[in-house]
Amino acid sequence: MLRLYFVPDTCSLASHIALIEAGAPYETVRMSFAGRDQQKPEYLAINPKGRVPALVADDGVLTETPAILAYIAQSFPAAKLAPGDPFAFAQVQAFNSYLCSTVHVAHAHRMRGHRWVDANDAAAIAAMQKKAPQSVTESFDLIEQHMFAGPWVMGADYTICDPYLFTLAQWWEADKVDPLRWPKLSEHRARMAARASVKRAIAEEFS
Repeated sequence: MLRLYFVPDTCSLASHIALIEAGAPYETVRMSFAGRDQQKPEYLAINPKGRVPALVADDGVLTETPAILAYIAQSFPAAKLAPGDPFAFAQVQAFNSYLCSTVHVAHAHRMRGHRWVDANDAAAIAAMQKKAPQSVTESFDLIEQHMFAGPWVMGADYTICDPYLFTLAQWWEADKVDPLRWPKLSEHRARMAARASVKRAIAEEFS
């Protein structure tokens, strides 16, 4: 039984959706940022990074969304959530790595500037908050124009890229960017929202 530690409305939703899509046996543990659950000793013993998600498997603990998604896809190959061809799989990893290292970081500058500058430096925090919408917009411009094959991220086949892209696209409005700039990505977000696995994951996270 896999165990996913998550916080609602975070990137852990991507892994949650993938577990459902894979038909994996799993259970979830809800964490609370307000309660600082991620900094409590019992969770730090699982994930010393103090972040979510964390996936506990028989072989140990996995962190970082791209790694968790790859593990799920490769552990349940019948679900066909990732291509078997090495180069095509690397392309999947490249896309998810971009979401993790660039898009999510651009988003995080809006509310977690203290990770990069002194929390008491109000001017620096404000500058990052001001810049965030531009950085997020530029990232999704690149995805819309050059990285999204359609109708799914990688083309005809649904992969672990799709729940991850959907998860980050859920934050557009909060990041004060204009979804109308991205007709292909907006259509993808709508189709993902209608998917049974997505509805179930969201219901489980907010129940």
